[in-house]
Amino acid sequence: MHSTLTEHARCLYGDEYRPTPECSREHREHYFVEQLTFAGADAILAMLRELCPQCTDGNLPVWIRILSYRLVLLQRPDEPELMREAAMVLQVFGPDWDDVAADLVEQADALEAG
Repeated sequence: MHSTLTEHARCLYGDEYRPTPECSREHREHYFVEQLTFAGADAILAMLRELCPQCTDGNLPVWIRILSYRLVLLQRPDEPELMREAAMVLQVFGPDWDDVAADLVEQADALEAG
């Protein structure tokens, strides 16, 4: 197994900003998804921020990005900034996700209003 989620993603999907490192490990998407599924929010956010720093760039597949944000929000359900960040990603890759993005923004607004 790769030492970090970011390293695993970089080996599997590449990195828009750096060369993909030499790696002799087996790269199968389902192994990465298993690691992602049980990763903590900090590890997932580190991966997203390093491999997709502008939210719309990077080589991570859209479905991996959306799943990543969903997993982060399940672990951190009361963070309006993360909700808005996830909503922005959904809007960029929508319109299928526009309703979900709008709901996230409403939830973030409600949390801040207290």
